[in-house]
Amino acid sequence: MTSTENPTPTPTSLAPTAGYMGFIGVSTGSSSIMSVFPKWAELLELPTGNLIGHDLPMDAAPAQYRAMVEQIRDDPNHRGALVTTHKMNVFAAASDLFDELDPFAVSCSEISSISKRGDRLIGRAKDPLTVDLALNDFLPTDHFARTGAEVVILGAGGSGTALSWALAERADAPSKVTVTARDDDKLDHLREVHRQHGTPDGLISYVRTDTVQDAAALVASAPAGSLIVNATGLGKDRPGSPLPDDVAFPEDAWVWEFNYRGSLEFLHQARAQEAARGLHVVDGWRYFIHGWSQVVADVFEIDLTPEIVERLAEAAESVR
Repeated sequence: MTSTENPTPTPTSLAPTAGYMGFIGVSTGSSSIMSVFPKWAELLELPTGNLIGHDLPMDAAPAQYRAMVEQIRDDPNHRGALVTTHKMNVFAAASDLFDELDPFAVSCSEISSISKRGDRLIGRAKDPLTVDLALNDFLPTDHFARTGAEVVILGAGGSGTALSWALAERADAPSKVTVTARDDDKLDHLREVHRQHGTPDGLISYVRTDTVQDAAALVASAPAGSLIVNATGLGKDRPGSPLPDDVAFPEDAWVWEFNYRGSLEFLHQARAQEAARGLHVVDGWRYFIHGWSQVVADVFEIDLTPEIVERLAEAAESVR
């Protein structure tokens, strides 16, 4: 289960007091964090600069997730891990292995941060926080209140759920958030998350899109200035886009690709219309920075400040 590109260090290759941090994903060796983490470790004076990848297939069995969590729990050199792509599956398969889960993890049924406190294994869902931090980095203050813009989130997985949660919490929440999925079960799960959260009735619209043309029709009908988000994972771990090439983005829309690496078809579609339709196109780099910095802080018990985050961003940019 451990990535062949980033194998688990043996006890003889690593000082016992140093340990290492893990990264549970699909193609971890391709992530910029493999070059960034040693720089962050030096900057933050972490006890280790070792990051290992744990690659699991998209269709991994529950037993594989349980074995992965047990490995982290039982290895005294393993400090903890960031989970990407598999966040909801880790929760579904292995939530009972954790001694503590935060309210976001329970409500959203996902785990993005695995940390240890003594002999206790802790699971947290950091996405509602990190996605809001990333959104605030680029979206103008009071954008929705000033423009009447709406939000279309393509994808109802972990990241899409987190963004819809964060938007409902905003003081300038949009008047309407549409979340799409190809699977009714995912939409039903999202409804339950929002019910538990106390999301205002009528704010979220749940739409099944069986084809890319269905999704394109929703995007084209959104008001000018709306936020259009690719939260499907397509273009990163799997090629493709949730939209066809002939999609018409709303004028002056903010188009946010959650991914920063991969084939990035959605990002290329938006950039092809950037000048003609006045689009503001944003990739997932800052989301990556916030996502990783928050989990690193969780694993190593560090208090992050905006100033520290910017220093980490500068260090990451140097190896992007």
